[in-house]
Amino acid sequence: MSRAQLRRDDEAARVWKGGYRPYDLVKEASIAFGVVLALAVVLTLLFSSPDEKPSTIKAWSTGNPVDFVTTAVSELDGSSGTATYGPPYNHNSDGQHMAFLYPQKWLGVSHPIDAARDFVLAPLGSMTSDATVQSALQAYNTASATQQAAWTTAYSTALAKATGASGNAITVPAGSYGPVPAMMNSLLAFAQGGGLDGALLTSQQFYQTDYTKVLMFMADGAVLSDRAAAEHLGGDQWGMMNETGAYPGQVWLWLYTLWYQIKPFSTSDNADILVMSVMGVMSLAFIAIPFLPGINGLPRRIPIYRLIWRQHYDAMAPPLPVAEPMPPPAAASPS
Repeated sequence: MSRAQLRRDDEAARVWKGGYRPYDLVKEASIAFGVVLALAVVLTLLFSSPDEKPSTIKAWSTGNPVDFVTTAVSELDGSSGTATYGPPYNHNSDGQHMAFLYPQKWLGVSHPIDAARDFVLAPLGSMTSDATVQSALQAYNTASATQQAAWTTAYSTALAKATGASGNAITVPAGSYGPVPAMMNSLLAFAQGGGLDGALLTSQQFYQTDYTKVLMFMADGAVLSDRAAAEHLGGDQWGMMNETGAYPGQVWLWLYTLWYQIKPFSTSDNADILVMSVMGVMSLAFIAIPFLPGINGLPRRIPIYRLIWRQHYDAMAPPLPVAEPMPPPAAASPS
């Protein structure tokens, strides 16, 4: 098909020769804005938005002290998710990557977190008036790395048999744990009093709004994942497009979260970058539709637009020819 023929077939290239009528765009936009605003106000009053209470370290350590201490020990021995995450928090892994692409590693550490120091040692070090805590902390800091690992490993194993009622300290079977039990019980009491929430929120900024450390610490435990699963917000529950409670969620994210439900994405440690790459390619393909040969001509081959704008094309159709009246038959001449 030649370019000239395509231009003749393209309705947008035709010069409009029909009539015109005035159109008040400002009036139309004002009416539309008013209707949308009224609907937004009415729907907000009727349905509002979920107002769930935030999860805090205080509530977590009080309600599930064993999980809190287990998480704190994993921060101390460097085995937690945060401690091994990599950029932008530390250099302990390469982060998300795909083939030769290592975006997290290239961007580097922008928000440094030393899990052992920030989540355990520094908060305990701030309790300068507690001689027991300072003595346990000194014993731990002066021990060799091998001895520290032996203490934390033995204590982590014992935590599998730990008992602890809500709001109380925990008890573990007797063993060689060094100063770790004293450190953990003191950190637990500090957290149950609400002090650890404030300690992890402290920064050099005037407004204390950086909750990164608080959220990362809780994410290493079970408190956030358990709450997410209860609200159907887990990654394997299509959580990205859900909302807390029975409220409607972000249904337009169904295509994005779809990939997390199928292999190899659902079982990959690099699922995020893989899904982003797939969505990026699909988005570029969508943007390039007008330039892809064959695909950009589908509207002409499947003229659905003529059905949608049928009134316009009916008006543009040439009028049907009107048959001229037949002449009356000639009168018979007298014989």
